[in-house]
Amino acid sequence: MKIPVDDRLAALRGSAKRLDYNARSLAALENNPRCTLRALLDASGSDKAAIATRVGHPPSFGQSSFAITRGNAFEAMVKDNGCAELLRVLRETLELTLPEVGYEDLNDVGGDGRSKERHERTEKVLLRAARGEGEGTLFDHPMLCLLIGGHKAYLEPDLVALRIDGRFHVVEIKSFPIIDEQADSAQVRAATTQACAYIIALRDLLGRAGIGEEAVSDTIVLVAPKDFTNRPTGAFVDARKQVAALTRQLSRIERIGDLVDLLPEDLTFDLDLDKEKQPRRPAEELTEALDQVLVTYRPDCLNHCEMAFYCRSRARAEASLDVLGPVVREQFGGIDTTTMVMGLARGELTPSEDQVEMAAALRHAARLRAELEDLGGAA
Repeated sequence: MKIPVDDRLAALRGSAKRLDYNARSLAALENNPRCTLRALLDASGSDKAAIATRVGHPPSFGQSSFAITRGNAFEAMVKDNGCAELLRVLRETLELTLPEVGYEDLNDVGGDGRSKERHERTEKVLLRAARGEGEGTLFDHPMLCLLIGGHKAYLEPDLVALRIDGRFHVVEIKSFPIIDEQADSAQVRAATTQACAYIIALRDLLGRAGIGEEAVSDTIVLVAPKDFTNRPTGAFVDARKQVAALTRQLSRIERIGDLVDLLPEDLTFDLDLDKEKQPRRPAEELTEALDQVLVTYRPDCLNHCEMAFYCRSRARAEASLDVLGPVVREQFGGIDTTTMVMGLARGELTPSEDQVEMAAALRHAARLRAELEDLGGAA
């Protein structure tokens, strides 16, 4: 008898409390869509940080307390007095026509950030606005919800859902600067990818009410400090590609059963926590369990995945070209390891038919390096 997928995922997680998806974990899926381990850990609600720490590879990414404080202060300033500064940015910088503004702060509805009352209030005011029945234009801190793999994921964005000419726009307020109309590309991508989760959640909310996805724009409004000041400015960011990529990843989660079926039936990532919430499972045993699942490491995983150091150690142990990044990996086509690269470069391996051209290039590069080393030695 086949075990239900939810039961298999629960067995993978073990005795620990389930961790639900959030905007950051959904954004991380889009950053590395081919990693099976990440997909399974997230779908099962496993604590990736605790697992990585137990096997000796604790994560070390995240914002500093100073950056978090600065970000919170900047957001508060932008939203102060009914979003007065935000409205200035929209009108002056982005030249948006907002003849009349209705502001609604949903952050404190129900008192509890994840209260049923707050979620229901969010759906009510957004649907009324979408139907032209409400007066709201700016909606601060709505609580959105997505059903992912059969489980509810509550998304609590630090954003404003802005309604302009009948369409909703996601506004991302970030404290990194826009200097000479340019911002750090990595930070913009991270902000955009996270905002895509909110776009999909908004479209899901409206879609359940029979309102088409065109009611939510896939152009994000980014608000950040201008140059080296604390004065806000704005920019439009096209998020169509990221929205499409994340949508594909979410559909993959719905097919998580296909990945689970490939695993040994007794496989589990259970930490076996004691009464003090400390893991009792031997690190070696947990590592053996993780080693049975395919990983796809990329250097930028270090910026957004708790399992990155573990996966990097596996890639290095296997001499995988993944440690050099996807651009380098793609250049080598069907060559998978640094061992194979060096063997072809030295003429110690016979290339397959599709490796002949690359092998010739590698041997040529090896000869050039040898000649340069000889010149250096002669000097």
